[in-house]
Amino acid sequence: MSQDRRNDYDVTNTVQVSHPASVRNAVHELFAETFPGMSFDKLWLAFYDFDRLFTGRYPGYKGCDTTYHDMQHTLDMTLALARLVVGYERSVEPIDRLGPGRAQMAVVTSLFHDSGYIRHETRDVDYANGAEFTLYHVSRSADFLRRYLPELGMAEYVGVSSMIVHFTGYELDLDKIELEDPRDIICGHLIGTADLIAQMADRCYLEKCRDRLYKEFVVGGVAVENAKPGEYMVRYKSGKDLLMKTPAFYQQVTRERLNAKFNRAYRYAEVLYGGRNPYIEAIKSNITHLVRILKTDDWSLLRREPAYFLGISNAVQEIEQLVTRQLASLRGTGIKADKPLLMPV
Repeated sequence: MSQDRRNDYDVTNTVQVSHPASVRNAVHELFAETFPGMSFDKLWLAFYDFDRLFTGRYPGYKGCDTTYHDMQHTLDMTLALARLVVGYERSVEPIDRLGPGRAQMAVVTSLFHDSGYIRHETRDVDYANGAEFTLYHVSRSADFLRRYLPELGMAEYVGVSSMIVHFTGYELDLDKIELEDPRDIICGHLIGTADLIAQMADRCYLEKCRDRLYKEFVVGGVAVENAKPGEYMVRYKSGKDLLMKTPAFYQQVTRERLNAKFNRAYRYAEVLYGGRNPYIEAIKSNITHLVRILKTDDWSLLRREPAYFLGISNAVQEIEQLVTRQLASLRGTGIKADKPLLMPV
């Protein structure tokens, strides 16, 4: 991994993952080589619609206002997903390959896996920020995909796409997801893997967890849970507290997901990089850096200031105000000690 990797570039420092066209072109290049003769029209349109949805230009939707789950995260994940798909296709026997149609479906599912965070102009008028949907955003994303795929001419994939998007979340027991074709489950493993490895390999992952994800967790009722009337359970006291619990999360949850639930699908990236895995290398580098910070208590080592890639101009200020109000309203209530760790994803 290059030492001068830019904040909004992928792990190889070659693709600007804050720019939809750059990621679209990288995916096109990968797929053109792997699926010769495949039309890219549907994926071109999907990238176009993703850009419109997240920037507030898609009819009926307000645009992205979640500062952690922003445009860059989805584009970074989608690039990782395309690389995993290509690595998989080049590794298995012809009978086990996904094929162009299923590969396209996986990319579209990836592009809209966080669409559930985007507020609808009429259905979601009672919500001030997309982070309020944190605990059930994947189900909302599945609903969006059910409506969107037929518009894209991919109606036959509605059932599969709306199920495998759940591999990016915690709303369903993944072991209970049943699909007729094992290749659809493979797509789920690739999508779930891409979601985890892309965000944890982000050059600014640690700063984003502390400064952005914590705030989404406050607004979404994850940091402090309303256990019963008048009684609250604290999971994360602050952004720093979230980071202090991240190494344990990585050891106990992330690795179990990547290795067991997703059957080590991250290894397909190695096909493209001569046996190396730049994503896993970057994740280990981030965790090692975090452990060093925790041991020395030198938080000045977290000094990167990544840009925001949102669709609502004042979203950063609005979520700050929401967090301040929400935490202030909890003072003087019955707050209990920390509960076990929940996923920081």
